[in-house]
Amino acid sequence: MVEGRRPRRPAMLDPRAADELPGDVDPALRSEVAHTTANAIVHQGRAAEDPEVVERLVRLVEAEGLDTVASMWADSPPTTLPGALWRLYVLREWVRRDPRTIAERYRMGVSVAQVHDVVAGVASPPGPSDVSRVVDAVLSGVFAGDLAVTLERGAAFCRVLATGAAHDADFVEGTDTDLAHRMTRGASGLVRTAEELEVAAGLWRAGRLD
Repeated sequence: MVEGRRPRRPAMLDPRAADELPGDVDPALRSEVAHTTANAIVHQGRAAEDPEVVERLVRLVEAEGLDTVASMWADSPPTTLPGALWRLYVLREWVRRDPRTIAERYRMGVSVAQVHDVVAGVASPPGPSDVSRVVDAVLSGVFAGDLAVTLERGAAFCRVLATGAAHDADFVEGTDTDLAHRMTRGASGLVRTAEELEVAAGLWRAGRLD
């Protein structure tokens, strides 16, 4: 890219490239594609310094489809840039599809996980639009902020949600054991995601997240 020139539209993930990556593709090739696309998107977003470019990148899944993004990044380890990005985009997509439930779980978790709530930066008490704005702001930080702080903010958001989900599971356990178990597993998954994002933040600060 010519120095000083701003792209009119960010280079999004090419669905054709995803189609050319079958499930039994060479893992080294798949890893190379994941790293190349993740680095290109992050660096282009940061170099553009354009709010419109950042907005398009935040809405990447809506533009390209979750399956396309998954085919590129979902198999990447959490200790890599594509793996960290995948977790942030999945978090945003989850909130986008069910903001009301997320807001309710977040409210449940805030009373216990107040420190993480401060880091996440959600309005109190949060509504569906509040949690949606926060995950958009978190992803914006990937392209226009300190990536380590962004990853830690995403991790804090996950920890508050995990606490809320665990409390919700306790509440429904007496009437629906299966649902309570699913919610407990979901809470455990959120804690694991939070831990992965925190590790990724440390790697970024050390210059080892690629």
